[in-house]
Amino acid sequence: MWRAALLLLLTATLSAPVSARADTVYVINSADASISVLDATTRTETRRIPLLREGHHLVVTPDGRELVVGDSGGNELFFIDPTTGEIRRRERISNPYHLEYSPDGRYLVIASLRRDQIDIYDAATLSLIHRFRQPDKPSHVAFSPDSRFVYVTLQGTGQVAAVDMATRSTLWIQDVGPEPAGIIWHRGRLLIGLMGRTDFVSLDPETREVRTAFTVGRGAHNVFPSPDGRFLYATSRVDSRIAEVDAATLEVRRVFEVPGGPDCIAFDSDGRIFATLRWIGRVLMLDPATGEQAQIRVGRSPHGIFVMPRRPGLGADFAFATPGAVSGPRPMPQPVVGGGTITRAAPVAAPAALPQADMTVRVNAGHPASYPARPSLR
Repeated sequence: MWRAALLLLLTATLSAPVSARADTVYVINSADASISVLDATTRTETRRIPLLREGHHLVVTPDGRELVVGDSGGNELFFIDPTTGEIRRRERISNPYHLEYSPDGRYLVIASLRRDQIDIYDAATLSLIHRFRQPDKPSHVAFSPDSRFVYVTLQGTGQVAAVDMATRSTLWIQDVGPEPAGIIWHRGRLLIGLMGRTDFVSLDPETREVRTAFTVGRGAHNVFPSPDGRFLYATSRVDSRIAEVDAATLEVRRVFEVPGGPDCIAFDSDGRIFATLRWIGRVLMLDPATGEQAQIRVGRSPHGIFVMPRRPGLGADFAFATPGAVSGPRPMPQPVVGGGTITRAAPVAAPAALPQADMTVRVNAGHPASYPARPSLR
């Protein structure tokens, strides 16, 4: 009897999916002062990493080997091995709310929402190089591809500040609209979400012209380029939507209604979307090819999110190894080669047209979108 039971157990174990090959998802739970570590295949939380008081955002180091989590309430940075979840070290840093490395890897810039300051650190030593006092609530950070300029949204005053990294001086401050939050560099312009309105605006950093780029819904918050660079995905926290935007024309192609207040987005290597749902303590898995959705329970007020690919040939620098890396808060003049080391690649040609899809998805206002079929999320 016991031999039959043992044989049954071994058969089930050998036929089960290999968890080590599953992508690992890191989610910062702001209200729980913790990081949820998720198995993307089983869609379960495998462990929690404790923080100090209140974490919000994260970023990958320029060499792709560490995940840096800012605990703004605890005034510390946590450096985590994304392959194991091990905390390698902790560093005392003033109010690290939103943080980005410069594309050339030389600097780490931190927006301190609570202390009204923008700090420039040496990326290698974490020594403070310069501190800029700002009018009210520096929120999100984005760089120009040449690392010369950094742009920071000022939530409290409805402005964007441009900082010249060479002279370490404020170049200009421009009005853009109420409560600007997420900001990215995109094809020579800046795209900024206005939480006090329903739209994202486009800001020309040369002429400082501001115009409406596209509308997503109340609480327009942040925007993220897809891995293939063909689309942008923008979040609306109040109307609770994710909009798919054509990266070339800025036309809204589809709108996914996603209850729960979508905030930050990360992608796996197949282009699936992982989004934090701030108001309901869950992470959304959304396949834009099919429109299928699934959710994973995490901690309270999930905010920053990162997907660590665990499949063969993919490393933590995956986020920089795609055509989409030429847009974003840390745009790369040339994408890099993935696999765990940063190596400059030849310029990437424009993405080829997608093959004829197996299905057409229609979501909102009759905008069709065709994609190759993928396995179900269920």
